[in-house]
Amino acid sequence: MKSQRPTPPRRRALLQLTLGAVALGLSGCGFALRKAPTFAFDTVRIQGMEGTQVSRELRDALLANGLRVLTSAAPATPGAPVTSAVPPPVAQAVLTVLTDQRERVVVGQTAAGQVRELQLRTRFVFRLRTPNDKILIDDVELLLERDISFNETQVLAKDAEEQLLFRDMRSDIVQQVVRRLAAVKSL
Repeated sequence: MKSQRPTPPRRRALLQLTLGAVALGLSGCGFALRKAPTFAFDTVRIQGMEGTQVSRELRDALLANGLRVLTSAAPATPGAPVTSAVPPPVAQAVLTVLTDQRERVVVGQTAAGQVRELQLRTRFVFRLRTPNDKILIDDVELLLERDISFNETQVLAKDAEEQLLFRDMRSDIVQQVVRRLAAVKSL
């Protein structure tokens, strides 16, 4: 078993100098790590297709970023019953999910008609407005596509790969929506 020698002081100083120069160079070029998004609103209502996987993951991401998220299924305050006598709370912004769909399309076949390649698509359309119908973000369509080869002898593995790709696309769409919501600077 080799014992690890201590780094000589001269070599350590050279390493620190190099790391310092790299850090200084990166800060001078404008490089910065992505920070948590800041929003022009504190409360957002999600309406439309609220029960889809993307909508649920989007709600969780917005909650994690410090927003209060209202839906038709959730009461305004934790533990408060939803009754028709109490009007729903007013959100500062209303996110309407217009379309949230997943597609699986055959794009390649063998001469015998067997499927060889599939294309997976996730389409998400939303808009953001104020409760007074001032448009903050007009209808935006996000479409992600992934190609996947298919082999009928490995159906279970390909199904798992397909689910993984759909989950990856869902997370990507959520991050894109969060960044677009953070780009709104005023109500």
